[in-house]
Amino acid sequence: MERRYASHPHEVKQFDTDRLRKEFHVPILFAPNELKLTLTHEDRMIIGGAMPVTEAVALTTDLKELGVAFFLERRELGIINVGGPGTVVADGTSYSLGLKDCLYVGKGTETVTFHSDDPASPAKFYLNSAPAHQNYPTVLTTLAEAESAELGSIESSNERSIHRIIHAKGIQSCQLVMGLTQLKSGNMWNTMPAHTHPRRMEAYFYFGLPEDAMVVHLMGQPEETRHLIVRNEQAVISPSWSIHSGVGTSSYTFIWSMAGDNIRYDDMDPVPMSLLQ
Repeated sequence: MERRYASHPHEVKQFDTDRLRKEFHVPILFAPNELKLTLTHEDRMIIGGAMPVTEAVALTTDLKELGVAFFLERRELGIINVGGPGTVVADGTSYSLGLKDCLYVGKGTETVTFHSDDPASPAKFYLNSAPAHQNYPTVLTTLAEAESAELGSIESSNERSIHRIIHAKGIQSCQLVMGLTQLKSGNMWNTMPAHTHPRRMEAYFYFGLPEDAMVVHLMGQPEETRHLIVRNEQAVISPSWSIHSGVGTSSYTFIWSMAGDNIRYDDMDPVPMSLLQ
């Protein structure tokens, strides 16, 4: 498991492109028959991916990194499948996940394994884990069952469907918030006008991009922004003091996930467009 440390906004202003990418960009989340994990000290979120192809993949790591007897002893887990159909087995119970289905796994679950139904079309399980103080039930939901809304317009290039899955009015959790936004064809902008939420960090995972496409992800304080070039199936760590927005060379889908002081999706501080620099 790779470890990333928290950064002060004044320090980040001095980073060059290489340093920005090393601190905030997660380039590889899926590898055949492997579990890839990155722990950030921003609210101790773990961002990862499991891609079982010819064999199962277990949710495990060097437990000294977490100081526990098993991965979810004091954590909760959100899973969204962005690949072929697959199965997650949690403490002996099997859950089938199709494309964009979500499984929440509660604190105290001792074993979690990931399986693909077809090696020719392997599942790709995108993972987010946050510290948890209470056990909530393991719940499977489809995208159609999530709280959804249509937002934006073609005139502003951000017509999109937003699906809130793990949040105060959806799947219950301790502090993990998770959902998915799909841009309509011909739309490229996400989360603009931008916002911050000093009470929570956030991670963005971009997928559904053509091989030669990219997203210019904006980050940093509103009055002095920075950017990262992000490709298909890559993620960005967004500190609580940073905006998180972007524009792509094509339409795409992204998963947003948060951890922090509350689980209110609408707890955000809007940034007027006139303040962005």
